Amino acid sequence: MVGSATGTHVHDFATAIGPEAAQALRERGQRCSFPRGRPLVYEGQVPDRVLWIQRGSVKVGVFTVSGREALLAFRGPGELVGEQSAIDGEPRSATVVTVAPVEALAFTHTAFRSFLLARPDVALELAALLSRRLREADARRLEFAGLSSTGRVAAMLVEFSARFGREDNSGIRIALPLSQEELASCTATSLESVGRALQIMRGLNYIETGRREIHVVDLPALERLGRGEVPAARPRVGS
Repeated sequence: MVGSATGTHVHDFATAIGPEAAQALRERGQRCSFPRGRPLVYEGQVPDRVLWIQRGSVKVGVFTVSGREALLAFRGPGELVGEQSAIDGEPRSATVVTVAPVEALAFTHTAFRSFLLARPDVALELAALLSRRLREADARRLEFAGLSSTGRVAAMLVEFSARFGREDNSGIRIALPLSQEELASCTATSLESVGRALQIMRGLNYIETGRREIHVVDLPALERLGRGEVPAARPRVGS
């Protein structure tokens, strides 16, 4: 029997299908690794494999006619890449590039499909996972429609905190090497608006930033900002 994924594990395929099924699938994979900045698959390509990320992260995006990158999602440990093409045989709808060194398990389409056919419980959980992705994308578009650019950036940082965050003594460090350009793309805002939003959140003591690094120090306040509520300054420690 497969397990049931909830909360921050909703994207984690291993958690979704349970330890027994996950181990059975791992035994059929081939270990591989990729450096940061390596394209794994291109938009329009029919990939010949499915990747199951074990460590690291990737970005999923498309390029507009003008050549601008529009980011659709980020995938991290436990998530699959290329599973839809393995199921429907259609070309990839987006380009996938590593944003950090990645270690993964690779499966040929034949091996992956055979496993799903032999394990209908896993196939059903994969269908549920894909459905959740679509629902989340629809919900995000609706949410973003009613938010300012600062609210959209805050909402995205809350999501990244849940999916890629690592707790420390002073908050949550987002373990995703994210540039301001990428943050602008995935929130459908301009680079200038992202810069202003981060400046506002730093001034309110909600976050701290470094080069490709964001540290959330007041998650509840960031969540309120991501819901469109009026921000309030957070007192500095020792003041």
